[in-house]
Amino acid sequence: MIYPHAIPAFNDNYIWLIPAAGIIRPGQTVIIIDPGVARPVIEYLENNKLQPCSILITHHHYDHVDGIEELRQRFSLPVYGPANSAIPWIDHPLYDNDEITLKNGMSFHVIATPGHTLDHICYYQPGMLFCGDTLFAAGCGRLFEGTAEQMFQSLTQLTRLPDDTRIFCTHEYTLENLMFARHVEPENEDVRTRLARVQQQRANSQITLPSTMAEERLSNPFLRCSEPSVMAAASHFAQRPVNDAADTFKIIRFWKDGWQG
Repeated sequence: MIYPHAIPAFNDNYIWLIPAAGIIRPGQTVIIIDPGVARPVIEYLENNKLQPCSILITHHHYDHVDGIEELRQRFSLPVYGPANSAIPWIDHPLYDNDEITLKNGMSFHVIATPGHTLDHICYYQPGMLFCGDTLFAAGCGRLFEGTAEQMFQSLTQLTRLPDDTRIFCTHEYTLENLMFARHVEPENEDVRTRLARVQQQRANSQITLPSTMAEERLSNPFLRCSEPSVMAAASHFAQRPVNDAADTFKIIRFWKDGWQG
């Protein structure tokens, strides 16, 4: 099994380094995902004697791309990213359902997931999903450019992935997301159990990622919009009947945007 490594950046970002196999060891070649800043990546690469081979980008927000130029100049790296993006450094533009194989032999399937932004894509290979800001542990990204309908369809695509798919998102939002999930489904025992575990992890300054798709289906309200308990909570918040799962998603996304915890 491959064990990507998370480099903390800014207040709550993670920049992922992916080895071709196993854990990261000196001498390995690695892939960099969403480098919002270059310096901590360069320091980790040099301290661990790693050789980067490619940069993968999920979307155009600064905290995912601002380190690209320095890394490109230092290591002469190819940059893969969404074809419909204005990111200036992309030399391998990607479209929905593309299949890519990188210099270290790793292959990924590209999934277009508009919603958070219109150019958002995810990278999947069996067992791992690198989903940027589309799917978070127990949450999902805000709608900065896309519509609720687009995001709902994007998340629906991702829920078709196998239960054992590990979810590598790019922010440490799990605790806040689970507190909202408990608010939506106070009787959900899976949410309560996960929240207690994550509270302990964060108290010990531990990373809460990756999660799994199975775990998300049980405790992420944005993936549970067809569940009667989530639909009832959405209806109560909106003070009207909900029409379907897509309508439920739209309501709880709006609800989360203004939620104070």
